[in-house]
Amino acid sequence: MTMTRPDLGRLLGSIPGLLTTSSLPDAAVGDAFGEAMAALARFDFVVVFAYRGEERPLDLHSTFGPDDYRVFVTLYQAGSYLLDPFFHAARAGRSGIFRMRELAPDRFFSSEYFRTYYSQTRLAEEIGFFVPTREGVTLVLSLMRKATTRAFSAREFDLLRQAEPFVAALVERFWQDLAARFDRAARRNRNPETAHSRANGVWGQLDLTAREAAIVDLVLQGHSSEAVGRRLAIATGTVKVHRRNVYRKLGISSQTQLLSLYLKNM
Repeated sequence: MTMTRPDLGRLLGSIPGLLTTSSLPDAAVGDAFGEAMAALARFDFVVVFAYRGEERPLDLHSTFGPDDYRVFVTLYQAGSYLLDPFFHAARAGRSGIFRMRELAPDRFFSSEYFRTYYSQTRLAEEIGFFVPTREGVTLVLSLMRKATTRAFSAREFDLLRQAEPFVAALVERFWQDLAARFDRAARRNRNPETAHSRANGVWGQLDLTAREAAIVDLVLQGHSSEAVGRRLAIATGTVKVHRRNVYRKLGISSQTQLLSLYLKNM
């Protein structure tokens, strides 16, 4: 694969339009971000999501065609985001630029969530700029590469890392009304309950204890029994006992059935 060389002219050419106004539509800001990043690295898709707590993320900008939009946005917002490493990093207030594999749990790429949902994206890699705002919202501006394009090189990632101040300034200038937009989205929603609350309700309706619910949530995210034990400060053997009890209680025998039950009842 040919290495992308930094294109200073393209990078500087993306800036003038941003300096003459304090307000631009989401698509124009997203396009300016994509144009600037394209001067530093090659990628196939751009998507910008805003996250606030456990609420359904806002899709601010994307470059997907209709079929890819269904996978990356429609299915994602329907509930798949609850198991996404980027969602959990945004909720934790992470700031900076990260590769997906840096944030993913230890068994993420062999998890049922990965096989059932994430594999549909057919991505080689996703890199995200995480920018928390003063409103308690975190924006994640993602660059994605298809499997046929292959992963970002270390040099490309370093160039993108140097663009962090530019990306943060872009968010600061143009995306500071997001709390109000989340509030409007909540009012439009006939059911004010967040997706995550509904997900928690699934386990309650299925008579799981709080500890059992915490364990299966981490398992579905892609954490191994060992990692779950470390997160919850319990022995690995105890985690496995709880998992067996959950499977028996729910009348299932695999993580595939567990994920299916989770998504079906959200």
